[in-house]
Amino acid sequence: MAIKDTKYRHIHPIVLAMSDKMRYISTLCIILEKPEMNKKIELIYIILILTLNFSCAEKKSTEKEINQPELVATSNSDTLTFTSGIRAIFQDSKGNYWLGSHNEGVSFYNGKSFEYFTTNEGLADNQIRSIQEDENGTIWFGTANGVSSYDGKTIKTHSPIGNLESKWTKKDGDLWFNAGTKQGVYKHDGLKLIYLPFPTSKNITSGSTYAVTSISEGKNDLLWLGTYAGVFGYNGSEITTINDETLRLTEDSEKMHVRSILEDSQGRLWIGNNGIGVMLKSGNSIINFSKEQGKFIPMNDYEANALSKQFTRNTGLQAVFSITEDSQENIWFGDRDSGAWKFDGKTLTNYIIDTKLTSQMIYDIYEDQNKNLLFGMAEGGVYKFNGKTFDKWH
Repeated sequence: MAIKDTKYRHIHPIVLAMSDKMRYISTLCIILEKPEMNKKIELIYIILILTLNFSCAEKKSTEKEINQPELVATSNSDTLTFTSGIRAIFQDSKGNYWLGSHNEGVSFYNGKSFEYFTTNEGLADNQIRSIQEDENGTIWFGTANGVSSYDGKTIKTHSPIGNLESKWTKKDGDLWFNAGTKQGVYKHDGLKLIYLPFPTSKNITSGSTYAVTSISEGKNDLLWLGTYAGVFGYNGSEITTINDETLRLTEDSEKMHVRSILEDSQGRLWIGNNGIGVMLKSGNSIINFSKEQGKFIPMNDYEANALSKQFTRNTGLQAVFSITEDSQENIWFGDRDSGAWKFDGKTLTNYIIDTKLTSQMIYDIYEDQNKNLLFGMAEGGVYKFNGKTFDKWH
């Protein structure tokens, strides 16, 4: 580059080539008017300018990292470290896995490593009861104490609106969540979170409540909401109730205590209870499926075993915390005491997940996009069914 101004003809070209953002550094440089400037001194100035330039570049990079709105995980690991139980498993539209724990928050697995997020990052609670994705790709978490969402950058907790006058409505795209200990349900309509109370019941079982424990969307636009004291079905215009009263359960030891529900591909409703096993609603009839299959031990024995914590003696299908239908139309049950059960339409088969586990309790059963059947255990691990037995998943 030719330098016409004699005042600057001895300034090194590096100085003149500096960007506008770096021109303020030029004030540190002494204008050299004497051609006899010592070359050693000139070299010192060149080194100084280069050093300052790299310093500014480093500062610029750091500022960019700080301003990134992406969420920073509490920690990460190569293997899943949860020990408190896996209550929810979900694979999103991008193929990533989300694992909700009993009291340690949520873990995100991208196929390489696990990242962990808790209330420190904005979750409403560290107990995760459900995970789902909306049409915009936002991930939603139903917790024990509210609803949170993750849009790919930040976690946001949503405050519900609503009271006893809130009207029940439903449309495609609505998201439904448990409402903690409240006797109602949360609904997000795409704009806001709304609390909807259930109709009251005159004959609710003593000690039970209509707090939501499980949600299943069925055919004919029907939404099923399982609660400790019974099940509500909502079709968008009216609510039907299945409880001790409608089922005429009069013996105190055989009351409903719903922990899981599923409407399968045939339109049958499976209701998993803690105590009286699985109720099956097909059309207008309801039977005790566990009793029909001969997998029901006397309630006195069942309760005595649970009270003395001798859970392995409860070999029936009676404490069902999860129900799932796989792509082969098999119905799977996760029992607190006796492990996994598969019903293929004819035969009911029992599986022990891992004899090394202290508890065979299953919180969640989930089939991923590759048809892998995953089991979330109460001891914190996830197992995959290989067709015959179960392998530890990551």
